[in-house]
Amino acid sequence: QVQLVESGGGLVQAGGSLRLSCAASGSAFSINVMSWYRQTPGKKRDVVAIITSGGSTNYADSVKGRFTISRDNAKNTVYLQMNSLKPEDTAVYYCKAVTMTAIPYWGQGTQVTVSS
Repeated sequence: QVQLVESGGGLVQAGGSLRLSCAASGSAFSINVMSWYRQTPGKKRDVVAIITSGGSTNYADSVKGRFTISRDNAKNTVYLQMNSLKPEDTAVYYCKAVTMTAIPYWGQGTQVTVSS
């Protein structure tokens, strides 16, 4: 079992920055890929950024150049640095971890609100 706890969400003005954190515990040693998703009411949950255990990253087109995903394997923590935030970035952001055996785990989500 893997437990994920997100933090760092909040209210920010357009153009501002936030950094989200997701700390993994439990069988964190088994985690392979970690990622951030976001979801708005009535919409499906969409991937924002992905990072592998080796550090390879991938981003949704809508956040490229503004968001940066990083990972501290020693702390079992993944981060999402969000710069130049836009109102359309407003969503609940979820951390996801997938183990070496392809089992997914989700965090509880953290609200990010960007005011115009």
